[in-house]
Amino acid sequence: MSPISPVLRAILLTAAITIPAVDYNAPAKASSGISCPAVYWGSLPKDVKGSGPTVSIFDVRTGQHTCFDRLVVDIGGSGPVGYDVRYVSNVYTEGQGSVVALSGGAKLQVIARAPNYDVATGQITYTPLDQWNSYHLTDLTGYRTFRQLAFAGSFEGQTTFGLGVRARLPMRAFIFSGPGTGQRLVVDVAHSWNQQ
Repeated sequence: MSPISPVLRAILLTAAITIPAVDYNAPAKASSGISCPAVYWGSLPKDVKGSGPTVSIFDVRTGQHTCFDRLVVDIGGSGPVGYDVRYVSNVYTEGQGSVVALSGGAKLQVIARAPNYDVATGQITYTPLDQWNSYHLTDLTGYRTFRQLAFAGSFEGQTTFGLGVRARLPMRAFIFSGPGTGQRLVVDVAHSWNQQ
Protein backbone atom coordinates (compact mmCIF):
# COMPACT_ATOMS: atom_id res chain seq x y z
CA MET A 1 0.00 0.00 0.00
CA SER A 2 1.56 3.27 -1.11
CA PRO A 3 1.62 6.33 1.17
CA ILE A 4 -0.60 9.34 0.29
CA SER A 5 1.27 11.82 -1.83
CA PRO A 6 1.90 15.29 -0.36
CA VAL A 7 -0.30 16.87 -3.08
CA LEU A 8 -3.27 14.55 -2.34
CA ARG A 9 -2.83 15.11 1.40
CA ALA A 10 -2.97 18.92 0.87
CA ILE A 11 -6.15 18.61 -1.21
CA LEU A 12 -7.88 16.43 1.42
CA LEU A 13 -6.85 18.74 4.26
CA THR A 14 -8.11 21.82 2.38
CA ALA A 15 -11.45 20.11 1.65
CA ALA A 16 -11.89 19.08 5.30
CA ILE A 17 -11.30 22.65 6.49
CA THR A 18 -13.64 24.32 3.98
CA ILE A 19 -16.63 21.94 4.25
CA PRO A 20 -18.92 23.05 7.11
CA ALA A 21 -19.57 20.55 9.87
CA VAL A 22 -23.07 19.05 10.10
CA ASP A 23 -24.58 18.16 13.47
CA TYR A 24 -26.78 15.15 12.72
CA ASN A 25 -28.13 15.14 16.28
CA ALA A 26 -29.57 18.64 16.06
CA PRO A 27 -33.38 18.79 15.74
CA ALA A 28 -34.72 19.80 12.36
CA LYS A 29 -36.17 23.30 12.25
CA ALA A 30 -39.15 24.29 10.16
CA SER A 31 -38.34 26.61 7.32
CA SER A 32 -40.67 29.23 8.83
CA GLY A 33 -38.37 29.53 11.85
CA ILE A 34 -41.26 28.75 14.23
CA SER A 35 -40.63 25.94 16.70
CA CYS A 36 -43.28 24.02 18.57
CA PRO A 37 -42.68 22.51 22.00
CA ALA A 38 -42.62 18.74 22.28
CA VAL A 39 -46.09 17.42 23.09
CA TYR A 40 -46.85 14.80 25.70
CA TRP A 41 -50.58 14.39 25.03
CA GLY A 42 -50.29 10.90 23.61
CA SER A 43 -52.93 9.22 21.47
CA LEU A 44 -54.82 7.23 24.11
CA PRO A 45 -58.55 7.89 24.75
CA LYS A 46 -59.59 10.99 26.67
CA ASP A 47 -62.77 10.16 28.61
CA VAL A 48 -64.55 12.33 31.19
CA LYS A 49 -67.95 11.48 32.63
CA GLY A 50 -70.54 14.27 32.80
CA SER A 51 -73.59 14.66 35.01
CA GLY A 52 -76.13 14.01 32.24
CA PRO A 53 -77.71 15.80 29.27
CA THR A 54 -78.63 19.07 30.98
CA VAL A 55 -76.90 21.21 28.37
CA SER A 56 -77.03 21.26 24.57
CA ILE A 57 -74.71 21.86 21.61
CA PHE A 58 -75.27 25.02 19.58
CA ASP A 59 -72.23 25.29 17.27
CA VAL A 60 -69.17 23.44 15.95
CA ARG A 61 -66.07 25.07 14.45
CA THR A 62 -62.43 24.44 13.62
CA GLY A 63 -59.25 26.50 13.63
CA GLN A 64 -55.58 26.33 12.70
CA HIS A 65 -52.86 27.06 15.23
CA THR A 66 -49.07 27.13 14.93
CA CYS A 67 -48.53 23.65 16.38
CA PHE A 68 -51.95 21.96 16.17
CA ASP A 69 -55.39 21.99 14.54
CA ARG A 70 -58.38 22.62 16.84
CA LEU A 71 -62.00 21.47 16.95
CA VAL A 72 -64.41 23.40 19.19
CA VAL A 73 -67.91 22.24 20.14
CA ASP A 74 -69.91 25.09 21.71
CA ILE A 75 -72.26 23.90 24.43
CA GLY A 76 -74.85 25.99 26.28
CA GLY A 77 -75.49 25.79 30.01
CA SER A 78 -73.18 25.45 32.96
CA GLY A 79 -73.63 21.79 33.96
CA PRO A 80 -70.59 19.51 33.82
CA VAL A 81 -70.11 18.18 30.29
CA GLY A 82 -68.61 14.77 29.69
CA TYR A 83 -66.79 13.65 26.57
CA ASP A 84 -65.07 10.68 25.01
CA VAL A 85 -62.42 11.32 22.36
CA ARG A 86 -60.52 8.37 20.88
CA TYR A 87 -58.93 6.93 17.77
CA VAL A 88 -61.13 4.23 16.27
CA SER A 89 -61.23 1.96 13.22
CA ASN A 90 -64.58 3.48 12.20
CA VAL A 91 -66.98 6.15 13.42
CA TYR A 92 -70.65 5.14 13.40
CA THR A 93 -73.80 7.25 13.24
CA GLU A 94 -75.79 7.60 16.46
CA GLY A 95 -78.88 5.42 16.61
CA GLN A 96 -78.45 3.80 13.18
CA GLY A 97 -74.90 2.47 13.41
CA SER A 98 -73.91 3.28 9.82
CA VAL A 99 -70.21 3.79 9.07
CA VAL A 100 -69.22 7.43 8.57
CA ALA A 101 -66.77 7.64 5.64
CA LEU A 102 -63.82 9.82 6.67
CA SER A 103 -60.76 11.05 4.78
CA GLY A 104 -57.28 10.78 6.27
CA GLY A 105 -54.95 8.17 7.67
CA ALA A 106 -56.66 7.99 11.09
CA LYS A 107 -60.14 8.54 12.52
CA LEU A 108 -61.08 10.28 15.76
CA GLN A 109 -64.48 9.67 17.33
CA VAL A 110 -65.51 12.74 19.30
CA ILE A 111 -68.50 12.21 21.61
CA ALA A 112 -69.87 15.19 23.52
CA ARG A 113 -72.16 14.06 26.32
CA ALA A 114 -74.68 16.70 25.36
CA PRO A 115 -77.51 16.49 22.80
CA ASN A 116 -78.11 18.75 19.80
CA TYR A 117 -81.53 19.69 21.20
CA ASP A 118 -82.93 21.44 24.26
CA VAL A 119 -83.72 18.76 26.85
CA ALA A 120 -86.72 20.67 28.26
CA THR A 121 -88.42 21.63 24.98
CA GLY A 122 -87.01 19.14 22.47
CA GLN A 123 -86.16 22.03 20.12
CA ILE A 124 -83.10 21.43 17.91
CA THR A 125 -80.17 23.66 18.95
CA TYR A 126 -77.58 22.51 16.40
CA THR A 127 -78.03 21.35 12.82
CA PRO A 128 -75.27 21.28 10.18
CA LEU A 129 -75.59 24.31 7.91
CA ASP A 130 -75.82 22.02 4.90
CA GLN A 131 -78.10 19.21 6.06
CA TRP A 132 -77.42 17.31 2.84
CA ASN A 133 -73.66 17.38 3.44
CA SER A 134 -73.30 16.75 7.17
CA TYR A 135 -70.08 14.83 6.42
CA HIS A 136 -68.20 18.07 5.66
CA LEU A 137 -69.04 20.51 8.45
CA THR A 138 -66.17 22.95 7.89
CA ASP A 139 -63.75 23.75 5.09
CA LEU A 140 -60.44 22.18 6.10
CA THR A 141 -58.46 23.27 3.03
CA GLY A 142 -54.89 24.08 4.09
CA TYR A 143 -55.09 22.41 7.50
CA ARG A 144 -51.94 20.48 8.38
CA THR A 145 -53.63 17.73 10.40
CA PHE A 146 -57.43 17.78 9.93
CA ARG A 147 -58.84 16.23 6.76
CA GLN A 148 -62.61 15.98 7.36
CA LEU A 149 -65.18 16.78 10.06
CA ALA A 150 -68.51 14.92 9.98
CA PHE A 151 -71.69 15.07 12.07
CA ALA A 152 -72.64 11.52 13.10
CA GLY A 153 -75.86 12.39 14.93
CA SER A 154 -77.27 12.87 18.38
CA PHE A 155 -79.06 10.17 20.37
CA GLU A 156 -79.92 9.56 24.02
CA GLY A 157 -78.19 12.66 25.32
CA GLN A 158 -74.92 12.49 23.41
CA THR A 159 -73.66 13.77 20.07
CA THR A 160 -70.99 12.17 17.92
CA PHE A 161 -68.61 13.75 15.40
CA GLY A 162 -66.12 11.98 13.16
CA LEU A 163 -62.79 13.70 12.61
CA GLY A 164 -60.53 12.43 9.83
CA VAL A 165 -56.89 13.33 10.48
CA ARG A 166 -53.65 12.92 8.54
CA ALA A 167 -52.28 10.22 10.88
CA ARG A 168 -52.58 8.97 14.44
CA LEU A 169 -51.02 12.00 16.12
CA PRO A 170 -50.97 13.28 19.71
CA MET A 171 -54.30 14.74 20.80
CA ARG A 172 -55.87 16.29 23.86
CA ALA A 173 -59.42 17.17 24.93
CA PHE A 174 -60.68 19.53 27.63
CA ILE A 175 -63.55 21.85 28.59
CA PHE A 176 -63.25 25.67 28.58
CA SER A 177 -65.80 27.96 30.22
CA GLY A 178 -67.57 30.40 27.87
CA PRO A 179 -68.68 31.93 25.63
CA GLY A 180 -71.07 33.69 28.02
CA THR A 181 -72.65 31.18 30.37
CA GLY A 182 -71.79 28.30 28.04
CA GLN A 183 -68.73 26.16 27.65
CA ARG A 184 -66.57 24.60 24.94
CA LEU A 185 -65.34 21.08 24.33
CA VAL A 186 -61.91 21.56 22.75
CA VAL A 187 -60.02 18.85 20.83
CA ASP A 188 -56.48 19.63 19.66
CA VAL A 189 -54.48 17.37 17.34
CA ALA A 190 -50.75 18.13 17.05
CA HIS A 191 -49.07 18.53 13.66
CA SER A 192 -46.39 15.98 14.56
CA TRP A 193 -45.07 13.79 17.38
CA ASN A 194 -41.66 15.48 17.64
CA GLN A 195 -42.35 19.17 17.50
CA GLN A 196 -39.22 21.23 17.94
